[in-house]
Amino acid sequence: MQHREWTAQEKVRRYREWEYWGRPVPGFGDPAARLLVVGLAPAAHGGNRTGRIFTGDRSGDFLYRALYRAGFANQPTSIDRNDGLHLTDCYITAVVRCAPPDNKPTPIELKRCLSFLLEELTLLRQVRVIVALGQIAFRACLDALEARDVPLPTPRLHFRHGQVTALQNDLVLVASYHPSQQNTQTGRLTEVMFQQIFDVGRRYLDPHSG
Repeated sequence: MQHREWTAQEKVRRYREWEYWGRPVPGFGDPAARLLVVGLAPAAHGGNRTGRIFTGDRSGDFLYRALYRAGFANQPTSIDRNDGLHLTDCYITAVVRCAPPDNKPTPIELKRCLSFLLEELTLLRQVRVIVALGQIAFRACLDALEARDVPLPTPRLHFRHGQVTALQNDLVLVASYHPSQQNTQTGRLTEVMFQQIFDVGRRYLDPHSG
């Protein structure tokens, strides 16, 4: 919380004129979504600035291009809360709601915020495919599903990009590298690799779509 508020006050030069959101960032999207995308946390000068998850940073640019191509978003960009972006059949959230230092939430932060993810899973009754962006989000999704008494495979699943796990209750969990600059600029995660994740999600939701 202190880092979130400090960042909103200090800002960075390129966003000096912005009035930062500087508060916990809620999930965003279609309340009837069948696709749930779970990220790590708001970026200090992205979601923490704009007030919308994956908005105003390069990770968001990467994500929304993929969602647009897969038919889950009406546009490939996400600049601010009033940019006209609309999600269809998709909801985006994060395991931590406040921007953490160095994008590394502590175990205490993860534990405190898990209740929000649990609540979203309860309210989003139509979710059938969950895409976990990164290892931390993947583990949090497993924790949340376990807390909701969804039977999980044993031994416990390990994160692997592209891994698709069919669970009971008609749920599918898909693991992906996070679209962080560290991953995208080094080529660890390419646009083709990332697009495949959402194309897989689309095929599970609409088997006859193509």
